[in-house]
Amino acid sequence: MLNRRGYWMILVAIFFAVLAGWSQQPVVLKLAELVSEIFVRLLKLISLPMISLSLLATISSVGENSLSQLGKRIVTYTILTTAIAASIALILYEIIKPVLLVTSETVQATTSNISYFDELLKVIPSNLLQPFLEGNVVSIMLLSLLIGFGVAKLPNEQRLPIHQLLQSLFQMMMQITRWIVGLMPIAIWGFMTSFVIEVTQGLSYTKLGWYLTTILSANLIQAIVILPLFLWWHGISPKQAFIKMLPALSFAFFSKSSTAAMPTAIDCAEREMNVDSKVARFSFPLCTSINMNACAAFILITVLFIAQSQGMAFSLTDKLTWIVIATVAAIGNAGVPMGCFFIASALLSTMNLPLTLMGVILPFYALLDMLESAINIWSDSCVTLAVNQKTVAVESEKVLA
Repeated sequence: MLNRRGYWMILVAIFFAVLAGWSQQPVVLKLAELVSEIFVRLLKLISLPMISLSLLATISSVGENSLSQLGKRIVTYTILTTAIAASIALILYEIIKPVLLVTSETVQATTSNISYFDELLKVIPSNLLQPFLEGNVVSIMLLSLLIGFGVAKLPNEQRLPIHQLLQSLFQMMMQITRWIVGLMPIAIWGFMTSFVIEVTQGLSYTKLGWYLTTILSANLIQAIVILPLFLWWHGISPKQAFIKMLPALSFAFFSKSSTAAMPTAIDCAEREMNVDSKVARFSFPLCTSINMNACAAFILITVLFIAQSQGMAFSLTDKLTWIVIATVAAIGNAGVPMGCFFIASALLSTMNLPLTLMGVILPFYALLDMLESAINIWSDSCVTLAVNQKTVAVESEKVLA
């Protein structure tokens, strides 16, 4: 969403933020706090509706007729690979432990005296508006999933008008998002100014490097270990699949868009891998909407990194729950510009955590986005190839029978 001029503006904002932070001028620091708070409020304004509408628009686009055996296989493989990506991210996070401590009076770092039964009840809304008024992201996801699957079960003549309405609302929120992204350089100046102050007070900046290392490692393990094993399990050569799909992967990497790379991926799958056109042309659009392996890793690692850096503690149960949350959030990230970033911000804001570090992460996110887009289209390709292999096997059994 940011053009070349936007990236230069971000670099300029970082430069002036460093000067402002080191100057320690009270007026400048107060202005930075004001800018940061305004942007945090804007993030809260758009994040929750974006999460809900992206889930609703994605699920409602799939009618009951499309929820066939083919569709069920795609959804099953998508959930499986995305959950594995989130699990790998959690394991690496626990090994590397990229936590830095940020002093903040707004964080209450305790998990004691928490009733998990009470927390479970909070997830179940008693009315449609309650999750949005309380900012409960998990509850919003649950509500959106229920409504979305309800819409998907309707006949086409009833489903399509609802889907068009949801899609229009989603596009409206995307336009608002573009306007807010246009303010990114100003917001980054505010966040970075506050962060430089933390650095001058003894904050370990190297820990941010370990955070980025954790995300990159999780994504690379998913791409070069897990997904090839997934293909091998289905009797497909990972090396051959990678070579044949390389044009689509390269396109996704440089365009930073798995959606833009989808036509190339379909063409490579059909011509080079001999995938049935019915499978390829159904699987890739659906996978591009719901199969976001790299996004799951980013959400889980980012939320835990920032939360624990602010002193918040998580039990083992909490961390395992975050695998589920990150998986659902990634699936609902269909076509959202900077979706991973906004969803992670929404989750953090509902936990009453400051988003200063999100502003610091943002300049690096542009680079992460390139790798994540390529991994997402690689995952889409693996799922499509596996589904095609399974479909061919089932049809062969029917012929023999």
